[in-house]
Amino acid sequence: MAQEPISKPKFQEDSITIPQDVQVEITPPAYLRVKGKLGVVERDFSHAGAELSLDTGLLKIKVYGRGRNCLARLGTVKANIKNMIIGVTQGYTYRLKIVQSHFPISVKVQGNNLIVENFTGEKYPRVIRLPDGVKVQVKGDDVIVSGIDKFLVGLAASRIEQGSRITRKDLRKFLDGIYIYEKKIGMS
Repeated sequence: MAQEPISKPKFQEDSITIPQDVQVEITPPAYLRVKGKLGVVERDFSHAGAELSLDTGLLKIKVYGRGRNCLARLGTVKANIKNMIIGVTQGYTYRLKIVQSHFPISVKVQGNNLIVENFTGEKYPRVIRLPDGVKVQVKGDDVIVSGIDKFLVGLAASRIEQGSRITRKDLRKFLDGIYIYEKKIGMS
């Protein structure tokens, strides 16, 4: 008697428990809208080959495929959804430090732009465009970026850090810039 080969499932699945104070809406196949006390975050997961469904108090994630690649996509989708839930309940805050040793840097927020003046003695100000849905404050030598979408908060902080980068100078002497030094959950 020949033994039948064992077939692997054609998909991987996992689930996330939804907290009581969070509302989740799904538009097929994989557009997710998470609403909490701080606001609403929306994201489309169809590019990952994911299928989302709601059960009583559970959000089920199904990713089609086999092997490590499929497990990696499942883990990424699950982590993103958890970040959305944390964002609408607690929020995210990144803190950046303004470092100046050669020239006094002036940093201010105007609408959706962060303006850095007199950076290493430059004649024209550097204008850094910030994404919508992110709140940026300048307090002394600190720049505080906060919001409910972790992706947008991280994007704004990285744009600020990259927008104040030194070029064409010896980086061992010119340490001027704006650098991320703290990432935390919670709005402050």
